[in-house]
Order: sequence, then structure tokens, then C-alpha cells
Amino acid sequence: MTDVPGIWVGHYTDTRAASGTTVVMCPEGAVGGVDVRGAAPGTRETDLLAPENLVEKVQAICLSGGSVYGLAAADGVVRHLESRSIGFPLDSTHVAPIVPSAVLYDLGRGAEFRPPVDSHWGDLACRSAAPGPVKTGCVGAGTGAMSGGIKGGLGSASIVLDTGATVAALVAVNSLGSTVDPATGTFWEARLEIEKEFAGHIRHRVMLPEPPTGSPGENTTLAVVATDAVLTKAQAKKIAMMAHDGMARAIRPAHTMFDGDIVYCLATGQRPLPETPGFFSAPVARAVNDIGHAAADCLARAIIRGILDAKSGYGLTAYRDLDHR
Repeated sequence: MTDVPGIWVGHYTDTRAASGTTVVMCPEGAVGGVDVRGAAPGTRETDLLAPENLVEKVQAICLSGGSVYGLAAADGVVRHLESRSIGFPLDSTHVAPIVPSAVLYDLGRGAEFRPPVDSHWGDLACRSAAPGPVKTGCVGAGTGAMSGGIKGGLGSASIVLDTGATVAALVAVNSLGSTVDPATGTFWEARLEIEKEFAGHIRHRVMLPEPPTGSPGENTTLAVVATDAVLTKAQAKKIAMMAHDGMARAIRPAHTMFDGDIVYCLATGQRPLPETPGFFSAPVARAVNDIGHAAADCLARAIIRGILDAKSGYGLTAYRDLDHR
């Protein structure tokens, strides 16, 4: 995710509570969009990202465990950014940080049923944020995640397009559906591997446990896709919509009645979109298509990465520890 210039990522992880918070920070601001496909979302300030609404840029996206209680972590992100004068300007001295947020269900997986999530988690995630390599696996919002009956986790992936634009994805995989095809015993979207990024990690033909039946609100995959391209809010929303295709290919089933699946899109606006000539052509439509397609593939790769990097714990077996067929 941090391959996109202007994007920082930080985590707070509470291993005892089997939960945590992840912050995707854009200190200079980024145009934001969102698309909610799951039937059980837990969110804050997603309506602000609608193309017709006032605010153009956000300063961070907060993803947290703790279900409905996890929305409290966003308060810490807001206060941290406000202390650094990062936010929507209210007057010459005051700002209002814009921090859309979403939560996933990891209740009952730690020492106590409800993780002790509060604003402190968001503040600590911000304090750890940096533009360097992103920690993956059982960290931040992916700490207590479960995916299709095995251990879930947090993953990230990126790609540079022929146009020079960078596209990236970060995801906390906590899905009802499985990332592994039960017929073949390997990942649905393993074919998308770039430069042997999965080499030595994929165990062919693993044996999966019995799939969970699911209960209302107990799953959710949270994702952020980002690019350094110049986008409008409407284009950012369209790319978030297209990125959901990657989730649906990599997790089956996805967007169920028991998941709250969400994809945010951030555009840092450092690289203009190339235009396509022609009187009847939308000038940048082809470039938006390319970014959206790349975002879907990056999200699918990030989902696999999150499962590969997860470690067994909290009564859940990680992919790396599953038996061979």
C-alpha cells in the first residue's frame, strides 16, 4: 500500500484481545470514494464520500476490529490528526480531520468477549504510521480475523501500470467465504501472482476444515485501494466498485448477508490520467478502466497475502499449518 506516494500505514495490535486497529493515513489528503457491498457493515462517515457531498479529500481511513465497539478507535485518529493540524480547514487555526472508518467482527476470539478498543488504539496506530513496508498477517485489524474457518489476516499488494501510475491494496480478511477452492485445495486467484510473491508459501492441495455456517454480522472483509493518479470523487467510487470484483474472485462466497464487505479508494493526485482522443470518447475513461482493473487484481493478491502471512492462534488454524491432501 505504501508504494503509492503519499500513503502511510500504521497498526495497533492487542494480541491478548485478538483484535487491533489499522490506519491508512494520507497526511497531504487524498480524494476518497467508497463502495459497500456486504449486508452487515459497521461504518462511520462513509456518506461523506458520496460524489455529490461537500468534502473532497480525506486524511485517513481507520479499519478496526471490535465490531460496533471498534468505531471508537476512529476518535483517536481524529484527535491525533487534529493535534498535527491535519484536516479539512474550518478557519485560519482549526481543522476537522476527515476519517471514514469501518469495523469487522472479531468478538469472542480473545481473552474477553469484547476487546478493550477505544480511542487510544486509533492514536497508537497513527503514531506507528510510516511510508515504509507494511506489516502483514496477524496485525492491526487482521489480528483476530477468521476466513472461511481458518485464520484470516491483513495483506497488501501493489503494481505499477504501463502509464507509470501506481495502484495498491490493503485488506483485512475476515470473511464467511473461503479463499481456497475446496476442489483443488489451493487459492482461487493464485494465478495472479507477480514475481513469485507467493513462491514457497502456497501449499498445494490443502485440506480445509468444515466451512462455517455463519451468523448475522460475524464476518466482514475491509479493504482500501489507492493510486497516485488524479481522480474525482466519482472516479474514486467507480474504482472502489471495480475493486470489489477482486474480492468476489478471491473469496467465495463474498458480499453475503453475514458480511459487511467494504472497499475504500484513495487517490493522492500526483499523476494526471492520460487522455484518449476522440470526439465521442470520455477523455480519461480508458485510464479509469485500467486503474479499476488493476485495483481488483491487487485486492485479490492482497487477500491471498493476508492468508499466507497469518499464523495459527485463537483456536484457528492458519493456512500454513493445514494438512496436505
